[in-house]
Amino acid sequence: MITGTEVAARPLLLLVATGLRSYREYLLRSIGTEFRIHLFHTVEPTWEQEHLSGWTVVPDTHDGPGMAATAAELHREQPFDGVLCWDEGRIHAASHIAEALQLPNGDPAAIWRMRDKGQTRRALDAAGLPQPASIPVTTEQQALEAAARIGYPVILKPRGYGASIGVIRVDGPEQLSAGFAFTSAATLPDPIVFDSAEPYLVEECVVGEEISVDSVVQGGKAAPLFIGRKVVGYPPYAEEIGHRVEATDPLLADSGFADLLTDIHAALGFTDGWTHCEFMLTADGPKLIEANGRLGGDLIPYLGRLATGIDPGLAAARVACGLAPEVTATRSQATAIRFFYVAEDDTTIGAIGFDEERLPAEVDRAVAIAAPGAVFSPPPKGTLVGRIAYATVAADSRQACDRALDAAGAALVVTPA
Repeated sequence: MITGTEVAARPLLLLVATGLRSYREYLLRSIGTEFRIHLFHTVEPTWEQEHLSGWTVVPDTHDGPGMAATAAELHREQPFDGVLCWDEGRIHAASHIAEALQLPNGDPAAIWRMRDKGQTRRALDAAGLPQPASIPVTTEQQALEAAARIGYPVILKPRGYGASIGVIRVDGPEQLSAGFAFTSAATLPDPIVFDSAEPYLVEECVVGEEISVDSVVQGGKAAPLFIGRKVVGYPPYAEEIGHRVEATDPLLADSGFADLLTDIHAALGFTDGWTHCEFMLTADGPKLIEANGRLGGDLIPYLGRLATGIDPGLAAARVACGLAPEVTATRSQATAIRFFYVAEDDTTIGAIGFDEERLPAEVDRAVAIAAPGAVFSPPPKGTLVGRIAYATVAADSRQACDRALDAAGAALVVTPA
């Protein structure tokens, strides 16, 4: 039995925001077994409360200096041991808190360098590290000229967005006008402004297998823990419709790849924390697509835990507090996630759910995200927000995972209103 004294002796972690319960509660649940968690949020916590030791309602979780001042007052009464945030729109603000409290990951400039893909490109260019050619632009005419310099096909993207919002492949000049209109019309729900002088990027379209890498970084050295093999759909858009994670992924044992990760973090100035980087494995080797100063989304770290036994919540919390993470694998499985969508734009959900009797044993979670009465569309209108459900699976092989996900999709019953 754990006593109150033992709980009080645990490190105190300041967490900024939580995200959706269906995607992030697993992190809170595991972190709470070794840490006391104090949450900064804009509303009183609901489902989060059972995992927390305390919370503070703040006016704006995007306001780094404001939260830093509030945290400093609390810190004087009961010192925090670390600051953690896994929400892309708030990681820069959270780094201001860590900076003020002189805790790990307290370099707002480094986090901004990763959030702003234009700055990422400049930093890696200066270090001579592999990435697609990239030209920042403001207008459609500049985009047309940049694409001619790089050579088609090209990728158009906003320089600071995530989740593939506004990203599109353009195969020729006749498609560029429509592609630029799509990219320039994309918006973020968060009140974050990037370089308005050159807000878009025209990039070389590198081809190969696209992957993500979740790593812990301490003292500048990066250690990859989970490799996510992406499944992308709805071309020419870049919707991530699934991911696969295997404990035996050969990149985890590739010392050259680990060295590349460390060099990339050094170029970006990121020395301590958790990162989620995305690469294209080209015929010329891995090329960085983007680097993010947070845990991966889409339940990729959860898949990593299923596959390896390494707990991403605890590892991220320990690194945030300057402690050594436990990164030894205790199991070896193949895992995967698939997201499900409606077929038509503006579909109103009448009822949704999985037929439990039709789900195979390999299914770990089958979750309906959509609520009755909500309206959903597939990409491009429903990029990211068009997902109505997901399933995660664990099995002995990738092929077994794919079969289980096919069965889960067949077991999803959606009735339009």
